[in-house]
Amino acid sequence: MAQPIEDYAVIGDGNTAALVGKDGSIDWLCIPHFDSPACFAALLGDERNGRWLIGPVGHADVSRRYVGDTTVLETTYTTDTGKVRVVDLMPAGDERSDIIRRITGLEGSVTMEHEWRVRTDYGRIRPWVHRAHSGKEELIVATAGPDKLVLRGDRLPRADDGRHRDRFDVEAGQVLTFATVWIPSHRHLEEPLDYDPRIQSTLETEQAWADAIQYDGRHRDAVVRSLVTLRNLTDTVTGGIVAAATTSLPEDFGGERNWDYRYCWLRDASLTLQALLACGRSDEANLWRGWLLRAVAGDPGDLQIMYTLDGSRRLPEYEIDELPGYAGSKPVRVGNGAVNQRQTDVLGEVMCALHDARNHGLPDSRHSWAIQRVLIDGMSRGWEQPDNGLWEIRGPLRHFTHSRVMVWAAFDRAVRAVETGGLDGPVDKWRDLRDRVREEVLEHGFDKERNTFTQHYDTTEVDASLLVLPLVGFIDGDDPRMLGTIAAVEQDLMHEGLLLRYRTQSGVDGLGGAEHPFLACSFWLVSAYALAGRLGDAEELMERLVGLTNDVGLLSEEYDPVGHRMVGNFPQAFSHLALVQAAVTLTAASASDGAVRRR
Repeated sequence: MAQPIEDYAVIGDGNTAALVGKDGSIDWLCIPHFDSPACFAALLGDERNGRWLIGPVGHADVSRRYVGDTTVLETTYTTDTGKVRVVDLMPAGDERSDIIRRITGLEGSVTMEHEWRVRTDYGRIRPWVHRAHSGKEELIVATAGPDKLVLRGDRLPRADDGRHRDRFDVEAGQVLTFATVWIPSHRHLEEPLDYDPRIQSTLETEQAWADAIQYDGRHRDAVVRSLVTLRNLTDTVTGGIVAAATTSLPEDFGGERNWDYRYCWLRDASLTLQALLACGRSDEANLWRGWLLRAVAGDPGDLQIMYTLDGSRRLPEYEIDELPGYAGSKPVRVGNGAVNQRQTDVLGEVMCALHDARNHGLPDSRHSWAIQRVLIDGMSRGWEQPDNGLWEIRGPLRHFTHSRVMVWAAFDRAVRAVETGGLDGPVDKWRDLRDRVREEVLEHGFDKERNTFTQHYDTTEVDASLLVLPLVGFIDGDDPRMLGTIAAVEQDLMHEGLLLRYRTQSGVDGLGGAEHPFLACSFWLVSAYALAGRLGDAEELMERLVGLTNDVGLLSEEYDPVGHRMVGNFPQAFSHLALVQAAVTLTAASASDGAVRRR
């Protein structure tokens, strides 16, 4: 069975990522891309579905850290007989797809176990495995269909009932290095690897990227790690950012709320751009903006909420019956059926992000503004339509208040592009539409009796997404209507001090089971507290949330405060985006000693 979600760390190379457990087992790897089929899939089953284990035999005390502000993972195992260090990384900056694992003996002697078991196509296919030679170097080669994985190293394991295994003692001062390399199956084996330069180059490149972050506010370490994690979830060629490195880690253990997050949501990409800009990485934000503009280009009627890493549009959802799922949570899904949903808020997120980019000195080209105009014109013709909402509700279309507010935000940023950005457009028309949307939200999305905004126009239920209203400038954070909304959210959605997205008991999403507090929502509450002038409450909640990161600073989608464990896909971009936003907002509010305006 897979380990607790919080026991994993992530390594990556800008094309894909691997999850490494505290026990030294790589239980998840999709290669060569984030959304490729997994060749190590024990995360959603067990070791029979593929893994790569290098770890101590028997009990060991484990301590882990990333080297500096990089994604190079260093794990130290201390046993009764000695101490060893294992360094794991996926070298960046070249066209290869591989993992390097280096064992160094530190004290005494430690018995290590090595198991290499490749199962391609999400653990379903047992490849043809044989030993080969490249010059004087011995290799183990696993081939199946389009995939070829090659194990190289100082001491190769031996075949043992469908896997390769070995046990050996590592003495103080001894160093052993291994690498798993992926290449297309039609290609010939490459020359022996030169490990040291590739390790050093990865360390230097990644640390230099982090050193360029310009943020000296509260919780800086957590902000830097979050930004590094977002970069680790990003395709460094196309600029597309995946929502998470995994699929089907459950929101409800044993339940059906299991989704594939290895794709690029416009919302996440937009918020990533804003997080980078807020922390001084305007140069790097160009990559994200480029992906955004390419993805949304075309007829506004064809706009999707998500795309693949390269901007492709087809993400058919299907189930893998052969995998039992994490903690028995089925189905295991590949693809995402929500791709065809209507989520009106995403254009608002895109326009807000591009507005921020403009304000940070990234000028619009004639081409980029033309695309934005076409999208706004399309919204002008269909802005009154209901949608599926931020949370991808798989039920009837509704007028979700958050979605309506983001429609307002889209028109508002278009107006400001003309008024303050010097761009051309029918500003009178957009200004009129902006005002009409605002009046509609205040009339139909607000419960005057309870003094709170509502989840959608046909309910008195609240939703945590209402907390972002002041963040986009729709209303001041200390407006009495916003203060009432915060109070209602606290009353209805607080669970053990953390926030749920909404009450699943209302039946709005049409799914069985429940879910745990959604971490991004609690970070939104930090921001809402800060903008309302409740700085003490904001800092107290922020401290708790940052304390929920695992030992290497990573967050999943949700958190179970009763079982004290992470829940959902991991690491989750949305959680880390919201952490950065909360820290920036809290820092700004603290500097002004009270509420700040976000318009």
